[in-house]
Amino acid sequence: MFEFSLMGQRLGGHSGISELMDDLGQALSQSGAEVKMLGGGQPAHIPAMDERWASRFQEMLENREEFDKAVGNYDPPRGNPAFIAALAAMLRREFGWDVGPEHIAVTAGGQTAFFFLFHLLGGEMTDGTHKKILLPLVPEYIGYANQSVRDELFRAHLPRIEFTGEHEFKYRVDFDTLEIGDDIAAICVSRPTNPTGNVLTDEEIARLAALAKSHNIPLIIDNAYGAPFPNIIFTEATPVWHEHMILTLSLSKLGLPGTRTGIVIAHPSVAAAMANMSAIVGLSNPTVGQAIVRPMLESGEILKLSNEVVRPFYIEKSRFARQCVEKMFGDRFRYYVHRSEGAIFLWLWFPDLPITSKELYQRLKKRGVLIISGHYFFFGLDDAIDWPHRQQCLRMTFTMPTDVVSEGIRVIGEEVAKAHAEAERGNVP
Repeated sequence: MFEFSLMGQRLGGHSGISELMDDLGQALSQSGAEVKMLGGGQPAHIPAMDERWASRFQEMLENREEFDKAVGNYDPPRGNPAFIAALAAMLRREFGWDVGPEHIAVTAGGQTAFFFLFHLLGGEMTDGTHKKILLPLVPEYIGYANQSVRDELFRAHLPRIEFTGEHEFKYRVDFDTLEIGDDIAAICVSRPTNPTGNVLTDEEIARLAALAKSHNIPLIIDNAYGAPFPNIIFTEATPVWHEHMILTLSLSKLGLPGTRTGIVIAHPSVAAAMANMSAIVGLSNPTVGQAIVRPMLESGEILKLSNEVVRPFYIEKSRFARQCVEKMFGDRFRYYVHRSEGAIFLWLWFPDLPITSKELYQRLKKRGVLIISGHYFFFGLDDAIDWPHRQQCLRMTFTMPTDVVSEGIRVIGEEVAKAHAEAERGNVP
């Protein structure tokens, strides 16, 4: 009906993240047993965590002044001052980071934080040059892909693949070929990595941080699943921050995705800019999540819940899903699973897949199993790079009930085996 601007077309058009969230929303609203939702980033409803959130709401209701402020007042654009002070104090106390309230800004979810950060640092500069965000390891988070309001904002680097078991592999940063030109504004990684569950080692993080510092650019670490909270990490990983880093945190994977609370820890100049961007775009940020969690930061309970409830829960979920893959896939076709080191996903690779991962997604959707085609996560690569691996992977979540996960994996195995059988008969173009 109306003509959209170039920015409107870019942000208002179809994208992988919009497909993911539409599938997720439809599946959760239907709540039918016929839908096996293995595609979204919806955290599990952990009974102990749900109970704790309910008790905090009750505490707030019993303290009407606290409740009224949480739902009836605007906070400053930077975030609730008491929440920010409590977080800074916890990070100094527990990790020895030289962090004060001036280093912290709250955003309306982690997705918003990255939209702000990418456009704060990348894009057209004052001298007319265009700078990009370097992704040193793909596949990388689907939610970054379409955030640019203008030109392509990312430059991605191919990983090194290391086989770690009969049906297991791991992506590594290929430092031997990694180059950082003058057109790079920042380096960005997620840890644990969404979609693969990869956890960059302390050594990899240190090398990336040193490279960033030597080029006077920041290393951005997306810590939505990482330490100190929610600490959905199954291997050794040291939380780290310094002023050449930008660290993002979130309350979503603790079990509060509906509160849309993102956190940025950065140099004061970056944190101040983030606050100004929040004011321009949304005046203020959601208050309820900050109000719920503030006393848990002050007491340290948030770390106890992360370490003793959230992390063990997802470790068991991961173990069960990997067992299902081994059982349901058998030896009917060649497959690999990325080593599950954190987050809430399994990353499956079918090296001989005779159809694309997008076609596999469509076949599975017809059978009521929703996954995410892996090709969405390989953005930022040169179009001239011919790498079939991009069309051979899919991401599935293991947060749903065990019967949903088990049945979904069974159907995935059936459809992959069916595609192989059709190819052998010459039925697949």
